[in-house]
Amino acid sequence: MSAAPKGPYKLVTVNTAPARAKIVIGRVVEAVKDKYTIIHAGNVDNPEGVPAKVKEVQPDILFTASMWTPEQAQAIVKSAKEAKDGELLTFSLPQGLQVEKGPDGVFEYILENLPSLLG
Repeated sequence: MSAAPKGPYKLVTVNTAPARAKIVIGRVVEAVKDKYTIIHAGNVDNPEGVPAKVKEVQPDILFTASMWTPEQAQAIVKSAKEAKDGELLTFSLPQGLQVEKGPDGVFEYILENLPSLLG
């Protein structure tokens, strides 16, 4: 008998291409559903909107997409953590990953790194 999946985890993405974020995260959710229950609770398409979305949704996890520079990603994470009541797990995709490897590369990168994020 297998253990129940961990979670549910509410996830907010910060991505200027919300449709693409939804597709990639949808694939991730499906691929890990036996280990983790992840709910894509929203997307923010600009850094300025992050604190309001975090206050509204109170996510467990925040992903920043690969279009942000490391400095922008750090600023997004900082503003998100300041807006969150309690702990917030964060994950920033390396800048340029989508351009270099496409959506499949992003999907694989998230799958490889999710266990270390969620335990």
